[in-house]
Amino acid sequence: MLRISASTVRDRWPLFAGALLTVTLGVALVQSSVLVLVSTGEPTIPPGASGRVAEQIREGYVGAATLLGMATPLAMFLAVFIVGSTFAFSVEQRREELALLRMLGGSRPQLIRLLLGEAFLLGLAGSALGILLGMPATWIQARLLIGIGLLPGDFSARWSNGMLLLSPAVGIGVAVLGVLSASYRAARVRPLDALRSAPRATRVMTLGRWLWGVSSLVLTVMLVVAGHGADLLGALLVAMAIPVFGSIALSALSPLAVPLVGRLLGTVLRTSALGELAQANLRDAVRRSASTAAPVIVLVGLLVGLTGALNSLARAASADLERSTAADLVVTSTGAAAARIPQIPGVALASPQSQVEMSVTAQHRVDHRSYRQTHHWGITAVDAAAYRRTHRLTLRSGSLDALHGRTVAIGPRLAAEGVRDGTVTARIGPHKLKLRIVARLPEVLENGSDNFLVPRDLMPTAMLADAPTETLVQLTPGTSPQAVADRIRAAGIGEVRTLGQWADARVETQQRGTMGIMAVLMGMSGLYAAIAVINAVVIAAAERRTEFAVARATGLSRSQVVRMAVVESAAVTLIGLLLGTLVAAAALASFYPGPGGVHVLSVPWTLLGLLIMASLAVTAVASALTALTATRPSPTALVAARE
Repeated sequence: MLRISASTVRDRWPLFAGALLTVTLGVALVQSSVLVLVSTGEPTIPPGASGRVAEQIREGYVGAATLLGMATPLAMFLAVFIVGSTFAFSVEQRREELALLRMLGGSRPQLIRLLLGEAFLLGLAGSALGILLGMPATWIQARLLIGIGLLPGDFSARWSNGMLLLSPAVGIGVAVLGVLSASYRAARVRPLDALRSAPRATRVMTLGRWLWGVSSLVLTVMLVVAGHGADLLGALLVAMAIPVFGSIALSALSPLAVPLVGRLLGTVLRTSALGELAQANLRDAVRRSASTAAPVIVLVGLLVGLTGALNSLARAASADLERSTAADLVVTSTGAAAARIPQIPGVALASPQSQVEMSVTAQHRVDHRSYRQTHHWGITAVDAAAYRRTHRLTLRSGSLDALHGRTVAIGPRLAAEGVRDGTVTARIGPHKLKLRIVARLPEVLENGSDNFLVPRDLMPTAMLADAPTETLVQLTPGTSPQAVADRIRAAGIGEVRTLGQWADARVETQQRGTMGIMAVLMGMSGLYAAIAVINAVVIAAAERRTEFAVARATGLSRSQVVRMAVVESAAVTLIGLLLGTLVAAAALASFYPGPGGVHVLSVPWTLLGLLIMASLAVTAVASALTALTATRPSPTALVAARE
């Protein structure tokens, strides 16, 4: 049976080209992600690096591992989905061939083994190509993570011989999982279908499609309802799950949704004869239309939904930062320069916050496990009185009035990390000190918030003078912020921004790594979707040769047939874009209207516009080229032939 599978793959390779490319890309991405992920397990700290630098390197490695851990499952989902839809459509196109095998004595288990054998060979070939492609992909992925600041410039991923086992397992597994459902459905083909001169009108909405579609739709609705009552973290988790289940639901139910939406487009399409023909094809060739629309639904639902969710979370963090900060301007400078800000005319209060070079060792207790951890980063020296006046925070415990001398406050970033009450051990230069915990600040949405606050009178003057400092400035009533900002710049103190500009820039810096991985995911998803759409159009071209020939024999020119095919593909793509946008809207619904009525919903309109243009361009070019190829032979010969 494997020999017959090999012959089928060799003879009918256009049917499998798209699936082969998808498996190859999936193997390359998973292999490169795993190699980079394994290489981040043991951070390489340069000799002589300070504790702060070492901690930042470790944080970057953890961030890179987290983002890769998110991207890899999504890549696997896309690969299985695209391979599955490609095989399902190609199996349907081979209905007469499979029926002929049944007529010649082939049993249903043999047909299943035949298709699974094809998938095995496809996965094996895709794995071999994916291993080769994964080598440059590993270098590219490492360069990307270095470029967005998560990994140091000298990072390099190490090759592991385990990839020679993992990559084939991924490739063969993706191919077999993708074809499994289609193989069982193909085994139910009737032998008499081989005697039909035209494709049999099969039931597109099978029991499996109904089960997958309805169950995923119910789960999507439940997630949307749950998201409205969730906090921002819950809304983010819901928004990451909805695009997956919503895309599965609408893709499975697309044979119902595509004709329904096609009727709505009918008022536009029926304005011309070619448009009316395109609408008729859209209505009758349900499986072909659904196979073209499905990858577009997944592409738009995933990318717009996930990007919008991350952007909305960033906007929420920026709004939370603005809400909790009482200042008109923020000045970025050194500590020495910040000391001159109170002398600027129009400044009522200046609250300097200096990032100081010191370490704090605290006792943590999480889930009945106790451990000591030394922190070198996120330690900020503040003036307690000025800090209270420039921050609207309700402390979890204690009071900032006591933050002076040998004391410390637990910052927002460690609020939920189980730091035990009592004392911590600090090291400032050569000096080791015991600091008493006097307050705990509440959690905030900002990822890069402080670990600890220490009083400025604890720090050596020389250290404060050189420390990077952000100064929150309150102005006297009636003073122009622009005038004061110009005076600060003229004095050469540092960079001046409004509170909103500072909050946006701070959150954007922290989101840079996440958006870098999203850019990779966008490119990967777009490539997968393009392969799936092109493959569906190419596979369908074989059965449409006679259809195009009949249209030409009844009076249409070759160019009119090509335009009809382009109009039809554009209509199907628009339907996929509309349904994908519906999935993305469901994912983003949890962010509206936002906490406390604050508008945090951020719709990536630019990305949506690019997806619309790119999807229409890809499908139009693919359908035009395949229609030109299919209409090249003489229509008389094709009309007389039996396909």
